[in-house]
Amino acid sequence: MAEDLKKMYRTIMDDHFPPQMEISFVDGNDRQTLFYEKVTWTIDNVQKGLRYGENPGQEAALYRLTNGNLVLGDTTSIQPGRYLASDIELLQSGKHPGKTNLTDADNALNILRYFTGQPAAVIVKHNNPCGVALDGSLAEAYRKANMADRVAAFGGCIALNRAVDIDTARAIVQQYAEVVVAPEFEDGVLDVLAAKKNLRVVKIGNIERLQSFVGQRCVEFKSLIDGGIITQWSFVPAARSREDLKLAECEYQGRQYKISRAPTDKEYEDMLFGWLVEAGITSNSVIYVKDLVTVGIGTGEQDRVGVAEIARDKAYRKLADRYCFETLGIPYNELEDPDKRQEFDARVAREKGGLIGAAMVSDAFFPFRDGVDVGLREGITAVIQPGGSANDYQSIEACNEAGVTMVYTGQRSFKH
Repeated sequence: MAEDLKKMYRTIMDDHFPPQMEISFVDGNDRQTLFYEKVTWTIDNVQKGLRYGENPGQEAALYRLTNGNLVLGDTTSIQPGRYLASDIELLQSGKHPGKTNLTDADNALNILRYFTGQPAAVIVKHNNPCGVALDGSLAEAYRKANMADRVAAFGGCIALNRAVDIDTARAIVQQYAEVVVAPEFEDGVLDVLAAKKNLRVVKIGNIERLQSFVGQRCVEFKSLIDGGIITQWSFVPAARSREDLKLAECEYQGRQYKISRAPTDKEYEDMLFGWLVEAGITSNSVIYVKDLVTVGIGTGEQDRVGVAEIARDKAYRKLADRYCFETLGIPYNELEDPDKRQEFDARVAREKGGLIGAAMVSDAFFPFRDGVDVGLREGITAVIQPGGSANDYQSIEACNEAGVTMVYTGQRSFKH
């Protein structure tokens, strides 16, 4: 039975999807058609498409947009030929990609596009980021992103916005990853990465032009249980600079409430960084960021207080694991020495999981102050959220009591 289960993941599906696909939007005599072609790769002299879908046994196919133009209202979709994840170059395949590998890579690029100004690393697992970091060097950005949640990063998709150098490659092969995506790989790097034979090494030249994808929309499709389809414009974060943010204020029962303190430059940087990372996270979500690195990421929860607590708890656990791994070379969960455990726990408690001085980011408004209070108790100094709750005054009061700043984006960032 165990061998049968393992074989399930090694099985390659031969899909029955046709080589071309067309999608038309029809309004009377006006027809707009998008033309797609199926993507395959030559692996061991055989043409292969997607390995399988979300699970073994689900056939799947990848299509890239080759022709057509779609105008819906004031929005024009991305033009054909401007490829990213739909037209990848496999430099090393091992197991060739499945659907989840490509959707993880795509969401990593979705986040990475906002951080072209300096080296950045995004690690995605199950279509959510588990670590995102910016730094002056690519190797250090990757190290910070990986150590932000080393456990979740196991088997993840690593996306980098600079050519991979030897130092970064050596850091990557220290742990298990499914995919690494970058615009280029320097001499000798592929030899280093070859030590991980099942690592999918993907080159996407257009990563160098990611900035041109900022603000660009495509049309998204969601299939329903009965074969129905929901279409929508893709999400574009409107708040991408400090000028787009508004200091929190509201009126309640005839009284004006305003945040008392404007953010510092560093707080603005962390809040904007966190808000743009937020665009790639499943809602409901709350995250904490500090020094342009994610500290705790809470995803896909039903209540905002609960997800704020989950992100907090993850920050504590991940910091304990980081300190243990950096000091002893083993995961915290494998540490059997009770004195060492107590030592790491005490250090993490003093530092409040690394949340002191962090920014708290929420993809939707806080309906009550109890969500904000979760972060305030841990020593955060800044909050960024859409605003718009009938009880915004509660969150403003809570922040003012703690000397914490708060800004509104004026836009919700749900992702389902």
